Amino acid sequence: LLLSPLSWNLMGEQPTVLIIHTHATEAYTKQPGENYAELYAYRTLDEAYNMVSIGAEVARVLEAGGIRVIHDRTLHDAASYNDSYSAARETIQKHLSEHPSIQMVLDIHRDASDGTGGQLTTVGTVGGQKSAQLMMVVGTDARLSHPQWPENMSLAVKLQVLLEQQAPGITRPVLLRAQRFNHDLSPGALIVEIGAAGNTLQQAMGAVPYLAQALIAISHGAIADSTS
Repeated sequence: LLLSPLSWNLMGEQPTVLIIHTHATEAYTKQPGENYAELYAYRTLDEAYNMVSIGAEVARVLEAGGIRVIHDRTLHDAASYNDSYSAARETIQKHLSEHPSIQMVLDIHRDASDGTGGQLTTVGTVGGQKSAQLMMVVGTDARLSHPQWPENMSLAVKLQVLLEQQAPGITRPVLLRAQRFNHDLSPGALIVEIGAAGNTLQQAMGAVPYLAQALIAISHGAIADSTS
């Protein structure tokens, strides 16, 4: 999976990356001076503090690196959390139909539970500074048809290798799940968890440049260079 070639180039005049948020209202641990209204614990409609703010920063860095991005700010989970993936599927299909140049669909989340009922905090140290960690989540065909999931997994593995080369310790292990997560819609689809509810927004933002720069590097063929 690591050595299999990528069949795309994210550079070009047309949009090649779609950023969405299935759980857009997810937020981080509130800090002094952050006066956003919580929808309920660790969730808010305020785009300055929920996942839309993270997606906007990823989009900004990618655009600065020459990659055209569509950032969809729809709050798919605001009306119904249980229907959020169905709502996000419609959004993704709409953009893929309107922009066939899209080759990567990034669904940006943050993680939540630590497995004991508390809120997880992920911490990596990069450049001497504390940062939230990144985790790629890959859906499979265990429950629904998804024949191209190995291509999604290949992308996740490549991205993890580049991230660890750039900033050792910034990633958590790739998480393989039985659910499909709409990844069947694109061979370049991934969920990226940026930190968790126990992190601060500032810590999450600290991880964003590394994610974006790794995506830019992949588009320039860095993974082929590093494994040759």
